[in-house]
Amino acid sequence: MGYLLNKQAFNEVLEKLGAAYRLYAPVRKVGEGRFTDEDVIRYDFISKLENIELAEKSDYSFKELLTPLSQTLFFFTENQTKEADMDTSDALIFLRSCDLHSVKRLDDIYLNNKFEDHFYKKIRDHVKFVLIGCPHSFDNCFCVDMGSNISEEGYLFSLDVDGDTVKVDLKDESLQSVFESVSHETADVIPEHVTANDVHVTIPDVIPNSIYKHDLWNEYSARCIDCGRCTTVCPTCTCFTMQDTYYTDNGKVGERRRVAGSCMLNGYTTVAGGGQYRRTNGERMRFKVLHKIYDHRRRFGYNMCVGCGRCDDVCPEYISFSNIINKVNKAVSEER
Repeated sequence: MGYLLNKQAFNEVLEKLGAAYRLYAPVRKVGEGRFTDEDVIRYDFISKLENIELAEKSDYSFKELLTPLSQTLFFFTENQTKEADMDTSDALIFLRSCDLHSVKRLDDIYLNNKFEDHFYKKIRDHVKFVLIGCPHSFDNCFCVDMGSNISEEGYLFSLDVDGDTVKVDLKDESLQSVFESVSHETADVIPEHVTANDVHVTIPDVIPNSIYKHDLWNEYSARCIDCGRCTTVCPTCTCFTMQDTYYTDNGKVGERRRVAGSCMLNGYTTVAGGGQYRRTNGERMRFKVLHKIYDHRRRFGYNMCVGCGRCDDVCPEYISFSNIINKVNKAVSEER
């Protein structure tokens, strides 16, 4: 069922929802970008429609709300451990179709990957989503080729703003009374979605083992600078490390934290004795790329990358992930 509301009525809906949910959406942070005269768009609390940045793609994804950059898992003493208290109040996150698809990827890694992650599930069980309509493609997006430009499920309702009218596609009947309390104007609403991108990729169905040793990766040993920005903004990257913080000199009282990590950072694969599985940046790039477009698909049936283009947006060396995908496809074609 669809509803047509004015902006004031929609704000009344948000006020009612705010009594039951923490509301998060992309918000423009004026002057908080990489330079003082630049803005940044990232997720934060909202209370009204005017808080939500709808005209531009967020620089950072919603991922930090489900997988915090630093999360204390438990506290320990010499004889005891105690699981850290967590905020398990219900949350409602506003996101675009590509990011809604990425939720499924995060669930794959943390819930469906042999073992269920207890700490992720405690947060995930209390999170629901609102779909932000996406009427046009942004720079570097290739969501159409990745099949993430349309979402037909997984959200409570959708949000499209057309002038002074807010269009809502309601999926959850439990919220029907909330919308009917502010509007009786119904209509058939189809969430707006991207139909074409300027950027295109072609992903090979099968990638032979020879590609793992292909010379194409050598370019990135020289160009990549280990900054990890691409994986920080990526909505599907899930790497983390574990850190113990000690409160006492004897190292027997403290806390264990899960901290966001990156397969693109030097030292991430270092093991006891100084061994390192992927020493060069080209090897790290190979691991990331093939995981996004092949390894995840072999395990779960679809690609990990959702084509949001944030990695291209943020890379200081102007490395294009979509271009790498097409280079891999060309290399595979030449191998046949």
